[in-house]
Amino acid sequence: MKHVLSLAFCACSFAQELPWPPILPGGVAVATDTSGEFLKPGPNLRKGVQIAKTPPTVDFLYYPGQNYPGNPWSVWGEGLAHDGKYYSAIGDHKGIDGNAFLYEYDAATKKIRLLADVRKVLNRPEGHYTPGKIHSRIDLGRDGWLYYSTHRGSTRITTKANHFTGGWILRTHPGTGKSEVVSHAPLPMQTLPASVLDSERMIFYAGTADGDYKNKRVMFLAYDVAKRRVIHSDEAGFARYAVFAKSTGRLYYHDGRSSPNQTTGPRPLVYFDPTKPSQTQLTKARVGLRAATQELANGKVYTIDHDELWEFDTKTETARSLGPSAVASKTYTTSIDADHKTGRYLYYIPGAHGGGEKDGSPLVQYDLKKKTRKVIAFLHPFYHRKYGYIPQGTFGSAVSANGDKVFVTWNGNRGTPVGATARRVRFNTCALMVIHIPPSERQP
Repeated sequence: MKHVLSLAFCACSFAQELPWPPILPGGVAVATDTSGEFLKPGPNLRKGVQIAKTPPTVDFLYYPGQNYPGNPWSVWGEGLAHDGKYYSAIGDHKGIDGNAFLYEYDAATKKIRLLADVRKVLNRPEGHYTPGKIHSRIDLGRDGWLYYSTHRGSTRITTKANHFTGGWILRTHPGTGKSEVVSHAPLPMQTLPASVLDSERMIFYAGTADGDYKNKRVMFLAYDVAKRRVIHSDEAGFARYAVFAKSTGRLYYHDGRSSPNQTTGPRPLVYFDPTKPSQTQLTKARVGLRAATQELANGKVYTIDHDELWEFDTKTETARSLGPSAVASKTYTTSIDADHKTGRYLYYIPGAHGGGEKDGSPLVQYDLKKKTRKVIAFLHPFYHRKYGYIPQGTFGSAVSANGDKVFVTWNGNRGTPVGATARRVRFNTCALMVIHIPPSERQP
């Protein structure tokens, strides 16, 4: 059954009926395009930023399950690329009865399948709070299960009156499709918006948010998902991201905050060592930390916070700034990924919380060898003109193992006519793009 929604946008005098679920022209599941328009710069391109010479090929599809107008349909958690597949999550965080979904996309077959329906997995009674976000990372354990955690939508719904007692750690097996609860409320009255999994030691690390939105505390959680027990918790956690050093098992983080409009900037990193779980240790390294790559083979991790990149060396526990990261007017970036095959390139999309289209929705490649920023593709206005979709920002992306594909889960909009002007274009639809990086743009 198809649903429609009448949308009126701010100061505009138009309305557009949208089909639910969203469909591509001709009813195709995936649209594939290559266009010189991808290389036409947006209006705010900074001086010195390079543009790719060869346009990429891009696969484009809408996430299934968006069968009604969400409030809104959106992405807030980090994706994972593994063994030719991309794992990602979207959700509808409209209220106490929100919902979130975990998906697997097969890049070879170009097919997407639903792995987990959070509402069905939790099976909560009617009127009981159900989380509308998978805001955490999606990580793969050595046991073959995907691990992730839940977060609220509205800040005013995680109350005892709505039967909220704490967030969930969940896991899903991509082979069997089975999903189950690992832990409910490992820290009472705390949601779990940030995470990273130590896949060898099977420790799930989380930074929390208090159920009471007026309480700004952020707690720290180290949870053994194999033995189902809390290893350590304290009152000083990470709000959105942490650096995990696979080589040593140490987790690095700080108590800084970063939002679309402001940041506390670089702060000293502390680390948690699971072999000494009773205390954290302060390092001399200072970085901004709204997002981070996974550790490379040389022990380097790269972090980003608004308009600055940092390199952190897990071997020496030292850090240095690499300078500006933005390529145009938008700076807020919540997902950054490294090409682990070459160890040379970083990929990210500024404008995570929306507005990226004002700069052309650029996919940026940072060359660690040359210290240069290059736009691989400007994805707006091409997709708006051809498919009626505006890619506005992302919280979830990943790079394939051989570095030839960047997967992006978009917060975006359908329903705004081409050429229309609005004070604010709101998210309403999630889409997936697979951007195939031309060989000439990713030399070893």
